[in-house]
Amino acid sequence: MESRLRVQGHPIQPMLVTFPFGLFVSATVFDLAHVAGGPAFLGEVGYWTAIAALMAAGLAGVAGMIDLWDVRPGPHRRTMITFNMVNAGMAALFLLACLVRADAPQRGATGMLLVTELVALMVGAVGVGLGARLMRQFESGRREPTGFDALDGVPAGSTVEILRPAP
Repeated sequence: MESRLRVQGHPIQPMLVTFPFGLFVSATVFDLAHVAGGPAFLGEVGYWTAIAALMAAGLAGVAGMIDLWDVRPGPHRRTMITFNMVNAGMAALFLLACLVRADAPQRGATGMLLVTELVALMVGAVGVGLGARLMRQFESGRREPTGFDALDGVPAGSTVEILRPAP
Protein backbone atom coordinates (compact mmCIF):
# COMPACT_ATOMS: atom_id res chain seq x y z
CA MET A 1 0.00 0.00 0.00
CA GLU A 2 1.51 3.27 -1.08
CA SER A 3 1.19 6.07 1.41
CA ARG A 4 2.62 9.48 2.20
CA LEU A 5 1.77 9.01 5.88
CA ARG A 6 4.01 6.28 7.30
CA VAL A 7 5.55 5.16 10.56
CA GLN A 8 8.68 3.07 10.03
CA GLY A 9 7.50 2.11 6.56
CA HIS A 10 3.95 1.18 7.57
CA PRO A 11 0.92 3.23 6.49
CA ILE A 12 -0.71 5.17 9.33
CA GLN A 13 -4.34 4.99 8.21
CA PRO A 14 -4.88 1.27 8.97
CA MET A 15 -3.44 1.93 12.43
CA LEU A 16 -5.75 4.90 12.99
CA VAL A 17 -8.87 2.97 11.96
CA THR A 18 -8.52 0.70 14.98
CA PHE A 19 -9.21 3.57 17.39
CA PRO A 20 -12.66 4.57 16.15
CA PHE A 21 -13.70 0.95 15.65
CA GLY A 22 -12.68 0.05 19.21
CA LEU A 23 -14.40 3.13 20.60
CA PHE A 24 -17.58 2.37 18.62
CA VAL A 25 -17.60 -1.16 20.05
CA SER A 26 -17.11 0.27 23.56
CA ALA A 27 -19.92 2.78 23.06
CA THR A 28 -22.24 0.00 21.94
CA VAL A 29 -21.36 -2.11 24.99
CA PHE A 30 -22.13 0.85 27.29
CA ASP A 31 -25.42 1.46 25.49
CA LEU A 32 -26.31 -2.22 25.64
CA ALA A 33 -25.72 -2.18 29.40
CA HIS A 34 -27.88 0.94 29.74
CA VAL A 35 -30.73 -0.45 27.64
CA ALA A 36 -30.55 -3.75 29.56
CA GLY A 37 -31.37 -1.87 32.77
CA GLY A 38 -28.03 -0.54 33.96
CA PRO A 39 -27.53 2.87 35.56
CA ALA A 40 -28.31 5.97 33.51
CA PHE A 41 -24.71 7.14 33.48
CA LEU A 42 -23.82 4.19 31.21
CA GLY A 43 -25.89 5.76 28.44
CA GLU A 44 -24.05 9.05 28.95
CA VAL A 45 -20.68 7.28 28.81
CA GLY A 46 -21.78 5.47 25.65
CA TYR A 47 -22.75 8.77 24.04
CA TRP A 48 -19.44 10.48 24.81
CA THR A 49 -17.48 7.40 23.76
CA ALA A 50 -19.27 7.50 20.40
CA ILE A 51 -18.41 11.22 20.10
CA ALA A 52 -14.73 10.42 20.74
CA ALA A 53 -14.95 7.66 18.13
CA LEU A 54 -16.41 10.08 15.59
CA MET A 55 -13.48 12.44 16.12
CA ALA A 56 -11.02 9.57 15.70
CA ALA A 57 -12.91 8.44 12.58
CA GLY A 58 -12.51 11.94 11.15
CA LEU A 59 -8.74 11.75 11.61
CA ALA A 60 -8.61 8.27 10.07
CA GLY A 61 -10.73 9.50 7.16
CA VAL A 62 -8.34 12.38 6.47
CA ALA A 63 -5.40 9.96 6.53
CA GLY A 64 -7.33 7.66 4.17
CA MET A 65 -7.93 10.48 1.70
CA ILE A 66 -4.25 11.43 1.76
CA ASP A 67 -3.29 7.78 1.16
CA LEU A 68 -5.81 7.48 -1.66
CA TRP A 69 -4.17 10.40 -3.42
CA ASP A 70 -1.07 8.30 -4.26
CA VAL A 71 -2.66 4.98 -5.23
CA ARG A 72 -2.61 4.09 -8.91
CA PRO A 73 -5.90 3.13 -10.62
CA GLY A 74 -6.69 -0.56 -10.43
CA PRO A 75 -8.11 -3.17 -8.08
CA HIS A 76 -5.99 -1.99 -5.15
CA ARG A 77 -7.43 1.53 -5.47
CA ARG A 78 -10.99 0.17 -5.69
CA THR A 79 -10.43 -1.81 -2.49
CA MET A 80 -9.10 1.31 -0.79
CA ILE A 81 -12.05 3.41 -1.90
CA THR A 82 -14.46 0.72 -0.71
CA PHE A 83 -12.59 0.50 2.61
CA ASN A 84 -12.88 4.26 3.15
CA MET A 85 -16.55 4.33 2.12
CA VAL A 86 -17.46 1.45 4.44
CA ASN A 87 -15.71 3.17 7.35
CA ALA A 88 -17.50 6.42 6.50
CA GLY A 89 -20.81 4.52 6.42
CA MET A 90 -20.18 3.11 9.90
CA ALA A 91 -19.31 6.58 11.19
CA ALA A 92 -22.42 8.06 9.53
CA LEU A 93 -24.69 5.58 11.31
CA PHE A 94 -23.09 6.41 14.66
CA LEU A 95 -23.33 10.12 13.87
CA LEU A 96 -27.05 9.69 13.22
CA ALA A 97 -27.44 7.92 16.58
CA CYS A 98 -25.49 10.69 18.35
CA LEU A 99 -27.56 13.44 16.73
CA VAL A 100 -30.79 11.78 17.87
CA ARG A 101 -29.41 11.52 21.42
CA ALA A 102 -27.93 15.03 21.57
CA ASP A 103 -31.08 16.71 22.92
CA ALA A 104 -31.98 14.01 25.44
CA PRO A 105 -31.35 14.99 29.06
CA GLN A 106 -29.41 11.79 29.94
CA ARG A 107 -28.29 11.05 26.35
CA GLY A 108 -29.11 7.40 26.91
CA ALA A 109 -29.72 5.04 24.04
CA THR A 110 -33.04 3.47 23.16
CA GLY A 111 -33.58 0.01 21.73
CA MET A 112 -33.83 1.37 18.19
CA LEU A 113 -30.60 3.37 18.54
CA LEU A 114 -28.90 0.27 19.87
CA VAL A 115 -30.03 -1.64 16.77
CA THR A 116 -28.62 1.19 14.62
CA GLU A 117 -25.30 0.90 16.43
CA LEU A 118 -25.23 -2.87 15.98
CA VAL A 119 -25.88 -2.47 12.24
CA ALA A 120 -23.08 0.09 12.12
CA LEU A 121 -20.73 -2.40 13.79
CA MET A 122 -21.65 -5.03 11.19
CA VAL A 123 -20.80 -2.51 8.47
CA GLY A 124 -17.55 -1.82 10.30
CA ALA A 125 -16.76 -5.55 10.37
CA VAL A 126 -16.82 -5.48 6.57
CA GLY A 127 -14.34 -2.59 6.78
CA VAL A 128 -12.08 -4.66 9.04
CA GLY A 129 -12.03 -7.40 6.41
CA LEU A 130 -11.20 -4.91 3.67
CA GLY A 131 -8.46 -3.39 5.82
CA ALA A 132 -6.95 -6.83 6.37
CA ARG A 133 -6.98 -7.39 2.60
CA LEU A 134 -5.22 -4.07 2.06
CA MET A 135 -2.56 -4.93 4.62
CA ARG A 136 -1.96 -8.33 3.00
CA GLN A 137 -1.53 -6.58 -0.35
CA PHE A 138 0.87 -4.12 1.29
CA GLU A 139 2.93 -6.87 2.92
CA SER A 140 3.13 -8.92 -0.29
CA GLY A 141 4.45 -5.89 -2.19
CA ARG A 142 7.16 -5.00 0.33
CA ARG A 143 10.73 -5.61 -0.71
CA GLU A 144 12.39 -4.97 2.61
CA PRO A 145 13.07 -7.81 5.03
CA THR A 146 10.67 -8.46 7.86
CA GLY A 147 10.95 -10.23 11.20
CA PHE A 148 14.41 -10.94 12.55
CA ASP A 149 15.90 -10.65 9.05
CA ALA A 150 15.20 -6.92 9.21
CA LEU A 151 17.60 -6.60 12.13
CA ASP A 152 20.64 -7.98 10.28
CA GLY A 153 23.18 -5.24 9.77
CA VAL A 154 21.92 -3.02 12.60
CA PRO A 155 24.95 -0.98 13.72
CA ALA A 156 26.35 -1.52 17.21
CA GLY A 157 25.17 1.02 19.76
CA SER A 158 21.73 1.25 18.22
CA THR A 159 18.64 0.68 20.33
CA VAL A 160 18.14 -2.81 18.95
CA GLU A 161 20.86 -5.43 18.87
CA ILE A 162 20.89 -9.13 18.24
CA LEU A 163 23.65 -10.99 20.01
CA ARG A 164 24.40 -14.36 18.52
CA PRO A 165 25.25 -17.09 21.03
CA ALA A 166 28.87 -18.15 21.20
CA PRO A 167 29.54 -21.59 19.67
